[in-house]
Amino acid sequence: MAIKILNIGKSKSNYLVKGVEDYLTRLGKYAIVQWVELQDARKKHYKTVDELKKLEADIFLSELKPSTFLIGLDEKGKGFTSRDFAKQLNNWTRENGDIAFVIGGAFGFHDTLYKRMNAKISLSNMTLSHQMVRLLLVEQIYRGYSILNGEPYHND
Repeated sequence: MAIKILNIGKSKSNYLVKGVEDYLTRLGKYAIVQWVELQDARKKHYKTVDELKKLEADIFLSELKPSTFLIGLDEKGKGFTSRDFAKQLNNWTRENGDIAFVIGGAFGFHDTLYKRMNAKISLSNMTLSHQMVRLLLVEQIYRGYSILNGEPYHND
């Protein structure tokens, strides 16, 4: 089982980069996690926001195998408690093998990418920067595995 996390562009905030690196290291004992920072499509020529989203969608889709179960981080996605997310993460990986999380750019996803998604999740009812979502996602994946393994990271 492998987890791929796809992002557009690089994080500009050192504290976020360090946080993501810390959780990716921790996750190494549970799963193979591939962190992929893709080329920022804003550096290419585009005329409309829809064109930009299509460029980003094409970049994301080029990184996926047809069999990969794709989960989009989306403000309209399903929200979970940490325990419920842990159960869902377990189900996704057990039933599908390889899964990928996709974190879009500032304008969200193009319809072609939405159509490819097998699930959409939301980390909060609030709007979060796509930079912050990176850290929150890897922390929640780590928390999910700690819950599944009965480890004390998640206390309740």
